[in-house]
Amino acid sequence: MASHLAVPALAGAGFELLFSDLLKVVLVVLKNNSQFKPSLERLQKMIEDMAPNIKRIETFNSELDQPQQLERLQGLMSDGRDLVQKCSKIHKYNCLKRPIYNKKLLKLEKDIRDHINIVLQLQGVADIKETVVKQDWTLAGVNNVFSEVKQVRNQVSFGVAQLRDDIGKLTTTLSNVDRVDSINSNIRLAGVCSPPLLKVDPVGFEIPLSELSIKLLKDETSQFIVISAPGGCGKTTLATALCQLEDVKDKFNSNIFFLNVPKLRNLMVIVKMIFQHKDRQLPDFQSEEDAVNHLERLFKQIGPDPVLLVLDDVWPGSESILHKLKFRLENYKILVTSRYEFPSFGSSYKLKPLNHADAVTFFQRIALPRDQQSYAPDQQTLEEMVKCCRGFPLVISVVGKSLCRKSAAEWRKRLRECSKAASILTEHEVLNCLQSTVEALNDKVVAKECFMDLGSFPEDQRIPATTLIDMWAELYNLDEDEAIANLHQLSDRNLIEVIVTRKDANEDDGSYNEHFVTQHDLLRELAIHEKFSSSWPSMQAPEVEVLLLNFQTGKYSLPEFIEGMNKLKVLVIYNYGFVPAEVSNFPLLGSLSNLKRIRLEKVSIPSLFLTSMKWRKLEKMSLVMCNIGQAFNKSTNKISDAFPKLVDLTIDYCNDLEELPTGFCDLVLLRKLSITNCHKLLALPEDMGNLLDLEVLRLNSCIELTELPGTIGGLQKLQILDLSDCFGVKELPEQIGQLHNLRKLYMIECSDCELPSSVMNLFNLKEVIGDEETAESWRHFKPCLPSLTIRVHKEINLNWLG
Repeated sequence: MASHLAVPALAGAGFELLFSDLLKVVLVVLKNNSQFKPSLERLQKMIEDMAPNIKRIETFNSELDQPQQLERLQGLMSDGRDLVQKCSKIHKYNCLKRPIYNKKLLKLEKDIRDHINIVLQLQGVADIKETVVKQDWTLAGVNNVFSEVKQVRNQVSFGVAQLRDDIGKLTTTLSNVDRVDSINSNIRLAGVCSPPLLKVDPVGFEIPLSELSIKLLKDETSQFIVISAPGGCGKTTLATALCQLEDVKDKFNSNIFFLNVPKLRNLMVIVKMIFQHKDRQLPDFQSEEDAVNHLERLFKQIGPDPVLLVLDDVWPGSESILHKLKFRLENYKILVTSRYEFPSFGSSYKLKPLNHADAVTFFQRIALPRDQQSYAPDQQTLEEMVKCCRGFPLVISVVGKSLCRKSAAEWRKRLRECSKAASILTEHEVLNCLQSTVEALNDKVVAKECFMDLGSFPEDQRIPATTLIDMWAELYNLDEDEAIANLHQLSDRNLIEVIVTRKDANEDDGSYNEHFVTQHDLLRELAIHEKFSSSWPSMQAPEVEVLLLNFQTGKYSLPEFIEGMNKLKVLVIYNYGFVPAEVSNFPLLGSLSNLKRIRLEKVSIPSLFLTSMKWRKLEKMSLVMCNIGQAFNKSTNKISDAFPKLVDLTIDYCNDLEELPTGFCDLVLLRKLSITNCHKLLALPEDMGNLLDLEVLRLNSCIELTELPGTIGGLQKLQILDLSDCFGVKELPEQIGQLHNLRKLYMIECSDCELPSSVMNLFNLKEVIGDEETAESWRHFKPCLPSLTIRVHKEINLNWLG
């Protein structure tokens, strides 16, 4: 067999032994356990494909006396061998474990095939190294040539560093099998360029889809295409639907890059997003021109596979970006959506509003539910209302949703309001029609104010739901449930869209950390048109209670006027750039004596954070994607001195957090503590039991965390505990049984975690959510816990970044 020939060809006894062991185990299991045959055969083929390339690179590394580039591959082979051996022990009649491990093997095979480009890189790097070695052999004595060889070596080192990064990612993937999505420290960026999912089934797009698909698939002259139309006509929906066509997906496969290009988006951010999407190491771009050159090289490497770059919502100020992305590559297409035409860039496709028949169909689908209890207007009223929407899908969607299940009187009232708009088809009239929907919120004044607050956020950005909840709670004197109700009311009227990012997020727990809000840019313009009329240079705002600072830069100086905001209750500092920003003037925040809620996102927090802050009234703090190591680890002040009233703390995706600051557990008023996706967090404080008021503790995706302190048993008020994706926690402490008020426990992807016998004392535990293996472990204790419901989490493929 070919597999027997591949093993002896490997160089280096260590690699030869590991490859041989893995391959032998695969062959043995193939022979004795046919239920996993398809996946194992593919794994066998993959090993054979990689073996010659590994041999060549290993050989040339020794010739060049360079560090071993494949050391991490040892762990990869070892973990793969362990997985296959586990499969060999599963009896064919074991109906419980068989599908679980079959799923793991299928996922393993898929992950390897997703990384097949690594094999191509192995071959390419090996070829370069071979050339370098030959040059060293023949030209070592020639000084002027030696400098050229050294230059080539530097290029090789860059390529090998790239390779090492990819192999490291593959190692992590195989080590944790189907856990890769949880442990990737860049998960918020991975897949960022994937086409979004269709929110509604499009109506009336059959002809545009047919014509555009021909341009993409068959028309070689149409390399650059612009879909132009007024706002609200459905340009983004059309582009999204186009990317979902089977013919388009078959041609471009994984090389469809879908990016939104708002007014302030710069070219370097776009290029970085594409590199992240392809799991490539980010170069240190020196300029926009340098970034473009790197992107062109990346697309050449991807080729000859076709590439489709979709740039959504491009404004005139971004036209230069389009021209810089025009590369002379075969099978490379750019599709642009914009309210404007760019004749110098490419051919224009004008999207027209829906015709009357399609508009009526779409309106009926949204406004008229199929139950028999709701009012249905007569045909004339229906058609007149549709005419007011001017064929704009956005207007139809918003107006139709606002009239769903409303009375006849409400229909007549809304028809009179909409009919006041002029008949000329302009975006101003679209705003007029949309405005009537907002005015319909007059009976719910707070909801209308909440809608207008959305104009404070940058265009085309996802707004954390918790930010809105914090704002509205303080601005309108609402409790959090009332603020959440307004969130859903706006969503129900299609004025916003609520997106849930985490696979097991549950709003019933009161946690909205994984909920985000998006808004069509035309609706944002409406909010701005309703509320804003002035700029803020040299602002004096002593009465302001909520302040949002949005920026996109590597360095940012807080405005001086913050110091005079004596009544400020909510502060949101949001950097929507690519990396955490260095913020100067930070001590200004120390003057905000009435601050109750603060959210910092993508900010490098200085070491003086705890020293200079004395927020006596601060109740809630959220630190998201921040660099906080200096602030927490280098301060001599106790965190409890800075935040004596803190009851809710969220630390999410702070990758430099290794330990909590000294005195952390002196925050004795804490009720909610969420430390999630902090992949370097090694341990929790031993005095965790001091947090006597803690009700919610979330630790999901802290992958380096190895144990829970025994003092956790002192958290007598704890009701919700989330340990999902904490792979390093191998057992729960015996003291876990002392959590007598615990009612919900998340243990998704915790199959290796052993349960102590003390869990049978969790008499108030109502629900455990976990994977199949974790659920099976808990079923042994079900007789002692009759009120317990064990729920198996079913993984859902959420394209939440789309």
